[in-house]
Amino acid sequence: MRGMKLGRWLTSVLFLIVATVNNAVGAFVGVNIGTGVTDLPSASNLVAILTAHQITHVRLYDANEHMLQALSKTGIEVIVSVTDEEILGIGKSASVAAAWISNNVAAYMPFTNITAISVGSEVLTSVPKVASVLVPAMNHLHKALVASNLNFRVKISTPQSMDIISRPFPPSTATFNSSWNSTIYQLLQFLQNTNSSYMLNAYPYYGYTKGDGIFPIEYALFRPLSPVKQIVDPNTLFHYNSMFEAMVDATYYAIEAFNFNNIPIVITETGWPSFGAVNEPDATEKNAETYNNNLILRVLNGSGPPSQPKIALNTYLYELFNEDKRKGPVSEKNWGVFYANGSSVYPLSFSGSNLSNGNSLGSFCVAKDDSDTDKLQAGLSWACGQGQANCVAIQPGRPCYSPNNVKSHASYAYNDYYQKMHNAGGTCDFDGTATTTTEDPSYGSCIYAGSANSSIGGRSSSSTAIGLGPISPVGVGAGLNLQVSTFQYLISSISVLSALMMS
Repeated sequence: MRGMKLGRWLTSVLFLIVATVNNAVGAFVGVNIGTGVTDLPSASNLVAILTAHQITHVRLYDANEHMLQALSKTGIEVIVSVTDEEILGIGKSASVAAAWISNNVAAYMPFTNITAISVGSEVLTSVPKVASVLVPAMNHLHKALVASNLNFRVKISTPQSMDIISRPFPPSTATFNSSWNSTIYQLLQFLQNTNSSYMLNAYPYYGYTKGDGIFPIEYALFRPLSPVKQIVDPNTLFHYNSMFEAMVDATYYAIEAFNFNNIPIVITETGWPSFGAVNEPDATEKNAETYNNNLILRVLNGSGPPSQPKIALNTYLYELFNEDKRKGPVSEKNWGVFYANGSSVYPLSFSGSNLSNGNSLGSFCVAKDDSDTDKLQAGLSWACGQGQANCVAIQPGRPCYSPNNVKSHASYAYNDYYQKMHNAGGTCDFDGTATTTTEDPSYGSCIYAGSANSSIGGRSSSSTAIGLGPISPVGVGAGLNLQVSTFQYLISSISVLSALMMS
């Protein structure tokens, strides 16, 4: 009997450690899994598609038992959802909440790596009649997690749309719709008290198509903006290189208006439809490919929006498959990035690594020795921000952090940008602070992009994929909440399991 308990204990600890390592990953892009698909694969085949494409973060719109069983022992981080229809009962009854946690969360852990619960979907705008019980439902669920000793491991939040924010531009003056003040205050208080993230559904597609031409299409698709089209917040003078970042920042400012400053945002939905009706001319395969590829590059950069540069933009793409059963316009059925057989709807660069395989240029881009420090810093910031260079390797503890000076860091960032973007028109100038060289600037374990050894060393983080991002350069934000929670849960679980083993 004691041997059987010991075996179970060791197995549980093993999977907890796997989950811990998974959670230690920083910036990531995950995917939503909708089920309105005529030829939806079986749960096991669906998980096979996820693993084949190295997708390690998923959000379910329910708590389907077949999916949760199929996800067991994969290490994939899972957000399960309370459906809109379930909120009322859970909000009114703590016992209903306890049963929901027992049946849909506790029953599958630790082997299924459930890390969060999303309560409803855009409740305040889609089902306002249950808004009054939204936060009570979240509180009941949290108490049930505490009773199950899972509150350190599993976080609770509720996704909201941008529609609850009045006048999102300029971001610095954005506020929540005052008609929801009471509910939003309760929600933010809950998120802060439970160390949880604000879940945001942000769709530049709608921001652009409903914007009556106010913003250029380049702004919505993460494309470079010409000098005459720069988007600047007149109050903060922050430059916004994408509508996506402006939407996230608007939400941060709206939260700040309620005097809450330590609630990170995770983007639970974003994407672009690949096909639409005649009256939906912007729903094209080309635009969808551009948006999602640029989004992945931006998120895996590891930095946050202008107002919160140290908080990663962790994001879940909407969505895995085209949902042909969905009602509404044609575009509503065409947000998927894969077909049901696992093939891609369009080319999708999961990590951006294919943008710099080898060095076809025969040269590297580095900082000039006599460059002005302020100009170098400005160039470094641009390369790691708008330029979408992968700057993870120059963060503390990473291979290219030392020597810790702006010239060295700028050289790495300049070169990463140059190797990726040269064929698309990117240059090695950076306001006169950069120059090209044929001499490989790599040193020690710091391997520059384009180096003959770029498959090892500093660029090894390019193995990142959807749901598997580089180590965050900052170590704070939505990822940190789960990382800390994981270790707390691991410690508490080992204590409980040790007690079982000794009994």
